[in-house]
Amino acid sequence: MLRRDFLAHVGAAAVAGTFVGRVQGQAPRPRPTPAQLRWQREELALFVHFSVNTFTDREWGDGTESPSIFAPARLDPREWVRVARRTGFRTIVLTAKHHDGFCLWPTDTTRHSVASSPWKGGQGDVVRELAEACRAEGLGLGLYLSPWDRHEPSYGDSPRYMDVYGAQLEELLSRYGPVAQVWFDGANGEGPNGKRQIYDWPRINATVRRLQPEAVIFSDAGPDVRWIGNEKGVAGETCWSTIDPGAVPYPGFDAPGIGAILQRGHPDGAAWRPGETDVSIRPGWFWHAHEDDKVRGDDNLLELYFTSVGRNSKLLLNVPPTRDGLFHATDVSRLESFAARRSAIFARDLATAAGVLADSVAGAAHAAFHVADGNRDTWWSAAPGTTRATLDVKLRQRAPCSVLRLQEPISQGQSIEQFEVQGETPSGWRTLARGTTIGYCRLARFPRTPCTRLRITLQSRLDTIRLSSVGLFDDPGE
Repeated sequence: MLRRDFLAHVGAAAVAGTFVGRVQGQAPRPRPTPAQLRWQREELALFVHFSVNTFTDREWGDGTESPSIFAPARLDPREWVRVARRTGFRTIVLTAKHHDGFCLWPTDTTRHSVASSPWKGGQGDVVRELAEACRAEGLGLGLYLSPWDRHEPSYGDSPRYMDVYGAQLEELLSRYGPVAQVWFDGANGEGPNGKRQIYDWPRINATVRRLQPEAVIFSDAGPDVRWIGNEKGVAGETCWSTIDPGAVPYPGFDAPGIGAILQRGHPDGAAWRPGETDVSIRPGWFWHAHEDDKVRGDDNLLELYFTSVGRNSKLLLNVPPTRDGLFHATDVSRLESFAARRSAIFARDLATAAGVLADSVAGAAHAAFHVADGNRDTWWSAAPGTTRATLDVKLRQRAPCSVLRLQEPISQGQSIEQFEVQGETPSGWRTLARGTTIGYCRLARFPRTPCTRLRITLQSRLDTIRLSSVGLFDDPGE
C-alpha cells in the first residue's frame, strides 16, 4: 500500500492545532483541534482496499488494466459498514483511487473508472454506496485518493496533472456529503510517460479545508494526522502527539531515521499531529485467495491494539473485500473475536470509584478523585510548577488485575514524560508498569496480580501534570 521508495518532491504542510500556555512562562504548547480530538477518541478505523487489483491478484496495478475486469458479483458496502460498527470501528477509509488510477466513482476526469466497467452496466458508484451506508449506520466516511496515478497521461506534467487531481478531489469532497478523513500518501513513481510528478500539497490541503473543513487530513506530514512510520501496527514506546513540522516537511519526504521520527514524535514539537498506525489484517493490502489462511488471529489483533491505541495512536486496520465485493468470512470472524476480547478485558474497571489522594493538587476543580470518576472530560491536575507528582489509589476491594490504562486529558495537550505504577499485593509493593509517554491512552499488560492499592508516579518538566483516567482490568484470556 504505502511504499516510501517513491518520493514527493515539493510541498509544505500547515501547522495544525491550537495552543495552551506552559508553566513558568515557557512558550505555548500545542493541543488538538476539536476534529483531531474526535478522531483520536474513536480509537479504531477500518481501511478498505478495493480496486482492479482485487481482480488481477496484484498489490499494485500498473494502469493498463481494463475496466472490464471490475465486476463484483455481490458488492455490498452496507455489509462492510455493519461489520465495522458491530466490531467497534467508527470510520471506514476507502481507496477511492489507488496507484493504478482506476476510480471507484464515475468521475468526469477519465473513462478509467466504474463508468466503463460491466458492474451495474456502468451506472454504479462504489463511493456513493459506501457514503450512504455510513450515514445509515452512523459511521464516518474516509476517502483515500492516491496522488500517484499510473494510468493518467498527464501525470508528470505537473501543472496539468494537478488540475486533473484537483478536479477528482473536488468531486469526492463535494458529491457525497460529510467526509471525516481524507487520506493521502507521498507515493511518487513514474507515470505512463516515464516522468514523476511535483505535487502541490498546499493546493491539495486547501481544497480539503474549503470543501470539508471538519475532516482531518492524513499524510506522512499531516497537517492533522501523521503516519506512524511503519506498516507493522506498532507506535513508538515513546509516542508524542506533537512533532517538529520541519522534520517531515511534505508527504513522501525521505531522510535517515524518518520512520523513527514519525514513530516517536517530539516533546517540543510545534504542531499537534497525532500518529495513525496502519496495518493489514492479511499479509497484503488487497484480497488474495492464497492468503485466506493467513488472516491475523484475535491474539495478534489484540496485540496490535495495545501497540497502537495503547501507545497514544489510532489503529487503522485494513480489511479487503473479495472479488464478490464482500468481506471474507474468515476476516469477519477474526474481527468479531477481536471485539469480544476487547469487551471481555474492558467490561469491568476495578478502579471505578476508588479512593484517590494526590500529593499535589491545582484546586478543587481538578481534584484527585476525577481520575476514577469515569468521565473522560474531567481530570486531576497537579499544582503548576510541579515536576513530580504521586497519586495513591485505594481500590474498593482486592482483585486480580493484569491490564492498566492511563489517560491524559489531551484536550489540554500532552505533557507526561515518565510514569511508574506500583501495586500493593499481599506480599508488598510490586512494580506493575513503567514507561515514558501516556497521551490519549497508555495500556500496559503484566502478570495477573492481586492488588488493593496503586501508587502512580508521574513526571514532567514540559507543562502541568494532568491525568484524566486510571483504569485497572483483568484479562480473562491470560
